[in-house]
Amino acid sequence: MKNNPVDSGNLLAPVVFQNSEEFFETLVEAGHVKIERIVSKGHATPPGKWYDQKRHEWVLLIKGAAGLRFEGKKDVIEMRPGDYIDIPARCRHRVEWTADQSETVWLTVFY
Repeated sequence: MKNNPVDSGNLLAPVVFQNSEEFFETLVEAGHVKIERIVSKGHATPPGKWYDQKRHEWVLLIKGAAGLRFEGKKDVIEMRPGDYIDIPARCRHRVEWTADQSETVWLTVFY
């Protein structure tokens, strides 16, 4: 029997931020699915920019805190560890803030 390689890691592993940019790491990508770890620290979507993605995005906040805003909605959705949200394709949204004193770790599934 042939041993298959197994990919493993830790979602809470420390990261090194390059040029103060958020850290993005693709964990798995196959067919129409992409699973990604994002680590933020005081990051936010630049003013006037909205994410408008072609694929649905399911997001789980693992650590930290963040605020998401959706176009046309007045309130910011605050996310804490364990919170998740399913964002339909083409639903314009932005990250208003992430915790600045600690890392915010996201697990995202694009499908």
